[in-house]
Amino acid sequence: MSKFLYGIDFGTTNSALSIYDEDKCEILDTIIIPSLIYFPYDLDVTGSSPYVVGETAITAYLQDGMRGRFIKSIKQILSKSSFIETRINNKRYNASDLVALILKELKHRADQITCVDNRKAVIGRPVFFDDDDTQKDTLAQTRLTKAAQLAGFQEVRFQYEPIGAAFAYEKSLKKKERVLVGDLGGGTTDFTYLILDPNKVGSKDRKNDLLATGGIYIGGDSFDSSFMWEKGTPYFGKNTQYEATPGKVLTVPKSLYANICTWDKMNFFSGLRIQKDIENYYYYSNNDPKFKNLMTLIDNNLGYSVFQSIEQTKIELTTKQESSFRYSNMDIEIDEQISLEAYELIIEKDINRIDAYLSNFLDVNKIKIEELDSLFLTGGTSMVAAVQNLFKRKFPQVKVNSGDNFTSVAQGLAYSGYLFEE
Repeated sequence: MSKFLYGIDFGTTNSALSIYDEDKCEILDTIIIPSLIYFPYDLDVTGSSPYVVGETAITAYLQDGMRGRFIKSIKQILSKSSFIETRINNKRYNASDLVALILKELKHRADQITCVDNRKAVIGRPVFFDDDDTQKDTLAQTRLTKAAQLAGFQEVRFQYEPIGAAFAYEKSLKKKERVLVGDLGGGTTDFTYLILDPNKVGSKDRKNDLLATGGIYIGGDSFDSSFMWEKGTPYFGKNTQYEATPGKVLTVPKSLYANICTWDKMNFFSGLRIQKDIENYYYYSNNDPKFKNLMTLIDNNLGYSVFQSIEQTKIELTTKQESSFRYSNMDIEIDEQISLEAYELIIEKDINRIDAYLSNFLDVNKIKIEELDSLFLTGGTSMVAAVQNLFKRKFPQVKVNSGDNFTSVAQGLAYSGYLFEE
């Protein structure tokens, strides 16, 4: 019977699993699913299943009238000590429980291909789950380990995601290179500086080849949040004024809008007190129609569908000079032209933080640009024009390479079987 190793890239936006046949020493297949879970309001939508994972989660969410509980970017809660658990359809789920649902789905699909109950996996992790915070990093690692166990994996090793990407790139090389790898995903941007050598593919000892690692808690979700703040929130009444006391005109608190710029803060609106405050703001604003949009957004759980539109705008601007930010649902109407120049101004602070971190990374690790043979960029966020321009500007004489932005890490993790020999 063949032996298999699964390389799992559990991502903020998408998750991938590569099946490595240890007898044939080759990748058998790679599976990709969106990192999404939907808990239906109406179980008739899914039959008897209490949840739906992956691409079908979106379909079920829409068929159910967007009334159930839709969860995305689950990876970002791993390091949050403030997140203990959530109750969904009278059942409690902690962070490991939710992540396990994604890992279990990937394992199930892979096991159907291999026809074995494979329990051996190398799972990717960012260099830092939440910037350089050891306590949060330890919490995230512990939760991810528990999730892997819940999903049915008994033999597990962890590998930094950019190292996984590097090993995938190494397979394409003809000679030894000093490479800076940038893995830009939905939640984090990670860097690894290492020596890659095609003659060392599959080697048991790569410690001396890994020269430096680092990362920052900024990714595509950060760009989307910045866009929502600048371009989305005005349509939901960010500048709404109200008059609770005659003659005293105030603007509704900006904190309301900070909480619609990331999905994981949406539960801020579930409390009775904040719901009452929102009703009062609406009443004392003389029923401002844009503030009504905020109420519609919250009451009908429309956050994900709005961010889908933002994501589409971002994707179009990777190849075009202009795109439209469009959204039409339940009387919420958005149709605004967005130029690439305007978009880059919106995400400029995030790009500058990546730039500053990278400069410090090079400096601290004494990496000389002239000694680099190549750059290897992977992850969906690496395709954003401002990100591409950052690397071209910073490394003008260095060749920039890229692989499959959605499978490179998983495949490289699958090539990391040497970790089980240590």
